Amino acid sequence: MTGYARAEGSDGPLSWTWEARSVNGRTLEARTRVPPGYERLDHPARAAVGEAVKRGNVSISLAVTERRAGQPPRVNRDLVRELLGVIGELRTQGEIAAPTADGLLRVRGVLEDDQPATPSEEELTRRDAAIMESLRRALDGLSKSRAEEGARLDVILKQRLDEVSSLHERATGRAGAQAEVVRTRFETQLADVLGRVPVLSEERLAQEIALLVGKADVREELDRLSAHIAQARDLLAGGGRNQPVGRKFDFLCQEFNREANTLCSKSADIELTRIGIELKSAIEQMREQVQNVE
Repeated sequence: MTGYARAEGSDGPLSWTWEARSVNGRTLEARTRVPPGYERLDHPARAAVGEAVKRGNVSISLAVTERRAGQPPRVNRDLVRELLGVIGELRTQGEIAAPTADGLLRVRGVLEDDQPATPSEEELTRRDAAIMESLRRALDGLSKSRAEEGARLDVILKQRLDEVSSLHERATGRAGAQAEVVRTRFETQLADVLGRVPVLSEERLAQEIALLVGKADVREELDRLSAHIAQARDLLAGGGRNQPVGRKFDFLCQEFNREANTLCSKSADIELTRIGIELKSAIEQMREQVQNVE
């Protein structure tokens, strides 16, 4: 399921922002992005994602900024003196221009910014804990966003399942006509060749018709479809208790499709075949929505 959330935090001059995004995926795939110097948080962040999300492609990113006091840069006087000494030696050996102040200041290392103090181990541990707490808040927000989408998908899936159930009822009612359709078709075809083959006995005729009717019997497929519909409703009810059902429902859709294909292949009735095709279409629409479910 898709979702987005962010959370911010701060500690003294340091502030940070976590952003969490998720899109649909058959399995859980977590991607993390942390700034240089914070690689130690990569593994704990992935573990936190695994605890919060069970399915989907999840991306989390950390941005860290540090506020510094507006202190003027310092001049590295020792470096300046060394540079002047080297320039003086070069001037005694040849004609070179005298150094200028702006030229010396452009030399790397002459101007020094105040470097932040290195935090102690205790401060680093406390700061990391605060950053991870912000990540958990971001993941809670992501879970809430995904849950809202899940509630909308629940309504859609129930509508699709009702459509499949309605088509199943129509197919069940039409399946009773299969035997008569097969018998009529067989007798019609038999009449076309009676002049070229010996006439079949009543017993043999009954055996052939029974064999054809048996091959066209779709009651087993319809019974399995009925069981799949009941199981799908149970899965949706269980998903309402915050249980991940996406993978199970995805597999169940494959079984739905298997029975619909067999129904179409065994159908001897045009109307039943049309119902089977509608059933396959409804199952495919349901399967597409299931791909978004955790």
